[in-house]
Amino acid sequence: MPTAALDLKDAILQLKKERNAVILAHNYQTGDIQDLADYVGDSLGLAYRAQEADADVIAFCGVHFMAETAKIVNPTKTVVLPDKDAGCSLEESCPGPELEAFLKEHAEKNYYVIAYINCSAHVKALSDVICTSGNAVRIVEKAPADRPILFVPDANLGAWVMEQTGRKMDLWQGSCYVHVEFTRDSINAIKKDHPDALVVAHPECTQAVRLLADEVCSTEKMIAFCQNAPVKDIIVVTESGMLHRLRKEAPDKNLIAGPTDRCACADCRFMKMNTLEKLHDCLEKLEPEVTLPEEMRQAAEKPLLRMLEQSR
Repeated sequence: MPTAALDLKDAILQLKKERNAVILAHNYQTGDIQDLADYVGDSLGLAYRAQEADADVIAFCGVHFMAETAKIVNPTKTVVLPDKDAGCSLEESCPGPELEAFLKEHAEKNYYVIAYINCSAHVKALSDVICTSGNAVRIVEKAPADRPILFVPDANLGAWVMEQTGRKMDLWQGSCYVHVEFTRDSINAIKKDHPDALVVAHPECTQAVRLLADEVCSTEKMIAFCQNAPVKDIIVVTESGMLHRLRKEAPDKNLIAGPTDRCACADCRFMKMNTLEKLHDCLEKLEPEVTLPEEMRQAAEKPLLRMLEQSR
């Protein structure tokens, strides 16, 4: 490893100590960031770690809605994001003002709004409860039976949850641009070369891809699936950053990146905007800092805490 890279990592760790900071990283971050983080996980695990953080500063290596989530449950802490432009196609697919207008237009339905955590603080504030891919089935099963459900923003995750629960829901038509690029044909092409391989896919994938999967689950649950799989070859159908952690925690498996029609792997351009250099700078300058209007933060905190309570 180049000396400069080692020096940069040492500088980050020194700044972390000086700032009394904790570094949280999503499974889709680059390997060098994951290796420096205090905790690496999926959205649900990160939400718990953010809530429990015993630090003055939270450096959130993920995308903007994740750092917002950390701020929602830690109003007195400084939350920084290495790149302020690290967004999310799912978040963008459901702007808060559009959801607010939709709910007003359909007020007579009295929707019970379940929001996938991949959304803005504004959308969270309009929701009854939040969910992640890891707990969405449980959250929907606990929804009141006498109210129709509006599930936002991911239509593919919502459709999968309906299949698992039998609960009818109205779906906001949002999607993750990375996961919808996986196709049945691209997965079958790999299966031809690895006929005994198992397929594990994220529920943000389309139904055509989910039907090919031996397991559909959150990134966190992919760890145990790969570790316990009875075969060596596993096709992993999610964002490429997940492979770094999987290869560390399931080293005896041959983990194959699920291809998309456009490339041999699937990189989220937003997740990959964060770098070690930007992490160093945000810890040094304590910016870009994530802030929220207090009224919105309080409104968003209620459904988020409801999720954490219902997921324990």
